[in-house]
Amino acid sequence: MKSNKQTKDIIYVHKNIDRQYVVSYGINFQEFALNNPQPLRNLLLIKHQYEHGAFNIHTHLEYVEQEDMNKIINDGVGSYGDFCWIDFDEEAGVNELNGQEIAELLYMGHLKQPLDAPFYSKLNNRYAYLSHDDGWFNKIYYRDFDDFYQLLGSTVAAKLGTVKGGKGLFGMKKEKQYPDVGSQIITSFKEKIKEGMVISIEKAIVSRGKIEIPIWVIGDYFNMDEMIEDYQQFSKSPANGLLVYDRKTKSWNSSIR
Repeated sequence: MKSNKQTKDIIYVHKNIDRQYVVSYGINFQEFALNNPQPLRNLLLIKHQYEHGAFNIHTHLEYVEQEDMNKIINDGVGSYGDFCWIDFDEEAGVNELNGQEIAELLYMGHLKQPLDAPFYSKLNNRYAYLSHDDGWFNKIYYRDFDDFYQLLGSTVAAKLGTVKGGKGLFGMKKEKQYPDVGSQIITSFKEKIKEGMVISIEKAIVSRGKIEIPIWVIGDYFNMDEMIEDYQQFSKSPANGLLVYDRKTKSWNSSIR
């Protein structure tokens, strides 16, 4: 049973370094776009139900230009089923894709895995974004994992604002109550992210001086029903680490066990 509350309050991340992707649960497209270290550019839509895209004649795929990004960010892509896209710099680059490359994109959207690393010099893309029931199962290929660490730190802060009595919707930057968790703190969990870990905002312990967000290492999952079930067991035992927000200094640190 897919519970929206559940996806709000925990984040699962598992990083595959060799293949350059992160599987995640609990970060949806809206959060990905709003908390991304760099504004998203143009999106070439591979699988979607978005109705306002422009049509690219060369690939027969629709695309979203940067200036229209807000429309798709607010379109409720979680209801699409599959939602897959790749970003690009210029439409001229899309028009240079050859038959083999277009076939690779369609294959990737269909099977949620590319034939080869999904980074094209013609597109100059930073991501290949493959999701099913967006926010429930996301598999995102990153050209540079630094983008991922920054995104994760920003999303944790934004979610904490919405879950713990904040009014900021999806952590819009100007309403954010908490500063981003810095990359250097997120990267201290690098090894645990490789194993597959849950950041549990729902089990955060809020006291007068600090907020402690527990982290459990739970393993590698593609089936998110299983992941949630196992997380519920793991979360009964002591956490493998904490993200700690000091309310006086308004700063983050981590402790790893």
